[in-house]
Amino acid sequence: MNCKYFGKCGACVVYDGGYEYQLSLKVELNKDRFRPFYGGNISVFKSPDSNYRSRSEFKIWHMDDEIHYAMNNIDKNGVVLIDECPQVSRPIYVLMPKLLKAIKDNNIDFKLFGVDFLSSNSKEIVVSLLYHRSLDAAWKEIATKIAAELEIYIIGRSRGQKVVAGQDYITEILKINGSEFRFNYIENSFTQPNSKVNEQMISWALENLSDTDSDLLELYCGAGNFTIPFAKEFRKVLATEISKSSINAAKTNMGLNSVENIEFVRMSVEEFVQALDGVREFNRMKDIDISSYGINTIFVDPPRSGMDEATCNFASRYENILYISCNPETLARDLAILCKTHVVNDLALFDQFPYTHHAEMGVKLSKKG
Repeated sequence: MNCKYFGKCGACVVYDGGYEYQLSLKVELNKDRFRPFYGGNISVFKSPDSNYRSRSEFKIWHMDDEIHYAMNNIDKNGVVLIDECPQVSRPIYVLMPKLLKAIKDNNIDFKLFGVDFLSSNSKEIVVSLLYHRSLDAAWKEIATKIAAELEIYIIGRSRGQKVVAGQDYITEILKINGSEFRFNYIENSFTQPNSKVNEQMISWALENLSDTDSDLLELYCGAGNFTIPFAKEFRKVLATEISKSSINAAKTNMGLNSVENIEFVRMSVEEFVQALDGVREFNRMKDIDISSYGINTIFVDPPRSGMDEATCNFASRYENILYISCNPETLARDLAILCKTHVVNDLALFDQFPYTHHAEMGVKLSKKG
């Protein structure tokens, strides 16, 4: 990727030597990090080297009578004004200058401080315009006109206010192992930022699933990014997630994919373990017959903080563990517990965030002996 803001913009901090070199640094770092747990080769899944981000956020900077996109400076001292970003998906890249011009021409830039983009592989785009002022009917009328002209959806946000011009979601189509899966991605909710790497990540996970004649338990299921493809392989899936909006989105995505063999439970991992062990009874579990499940495999995709010791010990009960991590440091910490009972069979690196130090990791573990 060639970017005229390398060395200035803080979005990319590892850029010398090009894409292959920055990726090699991540691979070597994580070979060393995970050597106590795994001596084999790391499976490496590359990103496109440009136009890979389907979700992006920019500041809006007002200067004289003009507005500009802006990012934090690489030294975190002020901002750098930009007029393009080769990180973002091609539809977002093309839209950026058109959107800025439309905002200015239609005089809806007053107290605008940020723009968020969310795009799909089918080129749908939701744009969120962030304001330090309340938005009225006149604003919505103008935003609706701009949305129609640019063939996008626009959301206006200010404190305590959300104004929708069109709809607040896109429908993403992921192609995985010859099959297509559809997901509604809602504005201002978590989605995987790199759709091509996400497809590779799900494919890797599917290939590493074990004992698919039984049932699967998934913790931290989110909106069903992994859950729904997994459901095609298992008899039944029991999935937990603490976020109510994520559970609702996951149920919608079940319908989009004609999947019926998933039961979602809105509970924290701690609550779920208590329910499973009979320590406490929860209303949210009253319609779920735990005794009907035969679970040998557990899948976890925790937040950056990883899993706590109690959750690691709970996961260790199962024959097979599949772990996706967005933070290699906490993954290494958790493996120190998991590898007391399990052995690592495969380790993968997914380059979700090129030109940064971040890497997504995947680990397949099976019980010793």
